[in-house]
Amino acid sequence: MYSPPFNVVDDEDAVRAMVAAYRSAWLVTAGPDQVPRATLLPVLWHDDTVVAHMARANAHWRGITDGMPGLLIASGPEAYVSPSWYASKAEHGRVVPTWNYSAVHLSGTVRVHDDPEWVRHAVTTLTETHEAGREQPWTVDDAPEPFVAAQLRGIVGIELTVTGVEGKAKLSQNRSAADRAGVVDGLQSDVLLPVQKAGADAVAGAMASDLPTPQPRQP
Repeated sequence: MYSPPFNVVDDEDAVRAMVAAYRSAWLVTAGPDQVPRATLLPVLWHDDTVVAHMARANAHWRGITDGMPGLLIASGPEAYVSPSWYASKAEHGRVVPTWNYSAVHLSGTVRVHDDPEWVRHAVTTLTETHEAGREQPWTVDDAPEPFVAAQLRGIVGIELTVTGVEGKAKLSQNRSAADRAGVVDGLQSDVLLPVQKAGADAVAGAMASDLPTPQPRQP
């Protein structure tokens, strides 16, 4: 992943928090035919291992051999940035559009698990993680056991042993504070479709958290 120095996120806790917040990632592998395949999966990253599961009907997993290289791409909020929002537009006009976003790439080796107990544990852990905080969290045990067993037969487990981590937050860090403040205001005030607005608000919030706090004027 191309990451200029000012966009790199190299703090391990911050990168892990990004993946936990995004909750899913695209698994990319190339099978024996060298054709790349990608599937979006719910993921959990613990220590050096990411666990997930995939539909058995998805042919992607059948092209995965134990230990083959894989890449997980976890994508965060993203938004278009208009050059009209920069304060520097009025100063010299030398500005262009860009796209702000955050992402984490986890590279490593992939393994498929077709053991029912491994898959059950992975599904249970994923469920407990995503149900945590709910007033009445749903558990795997809430469903009838024959039904659960049948559902588990319809998926396979995916495990990625992480050997490389790249974190990136492209949030206009190379612009002046005035330009960045203008982008935050623009993202928050722009009229967008709901799906676009959610990303714009999230990007604006991430950018605003790094802006200097305005100081009160001295009398």
